[in-house]
Amino acid sequence: MLDTLFPPHCLACGADVMQAGLLCATCVSQLHLITSPYCHRCALPFPSRAAGGATLTCTACAENPPPWREGRAAMVYDDLPRQLILPLKYADRTENATLLARYMAAAARGLVEKDSIFIPVPLHRVRLFTRRYNQAALLACALARQTGASVLPDGLERLRATPALKGQGRTRRQAIMQGVIGVRGHRLGDIAGRHVIVVDDVMTTGATLAACASSLLRAGAARVDVLAAARACGQHEQQ
Repeated sequence: MLDTLFPPHCLACGADVMQAGLLCATCVSQLHLITSPYCHRCALPFPSRAAGGATLTCTACAENPPPWREGRAAMVYDDLPRQLILPLKYADRTENATLLARYMAAAARGLVEKDSIFIPVPLHRVRLFTRRYNQAALLACALARQTGASVLPDGLERLRATPALKGQGRTRRQAIMQGVIGVRGHRLGDIAGRHVIVVDDVMTTGATLAACASSLLRAGAARVDVLAAARACGQHEQQ
């Protein structure tokens, strides 16, 4: 009856769909899901397996390895994912988190174990007050429900506010994020010796994820991996 009164719509374009919370066939066809071959450290897609070399590691990660062990992302950050992630982030379209988490869970297959912990990239308290929610925390909670793993929405905290990273290069982003993220004191016991997966909406240069991973490793995490809904590539990397 509700579907008759309020027909379900595609979360991206608004077209009619059979079930709420899904994409229409046209929008699904526009998703560029990241499948093998890709860099196992930062999820950057390779044009061919030969391009990744024997270790399937991109040049940037080979020259400057990130602090986490393995990185995954569900899709390339282009037009269609942008229509899902930006409204989730800025326009209260929180229902998009469940859909994105489904694709993220598929991308993380073989990475998530039953004793893994999802921890979202944190927002500074001022930005959290303005937005009223942390989109990365919504993704982490949705992932926990779908995979059966644990989640610590408050495992990390931003120790100080930072300027927007959009448009900043890799070196500048790393400098901005230096010493910005820490582990909450009352969560140290929950993290020590555990496998932690840091969750974010978009992976660009990896500076924010690196700050999170470094803090978790210093706090005693046994292993840290990262998982994002989308991976910025090429012209989108600085956005």
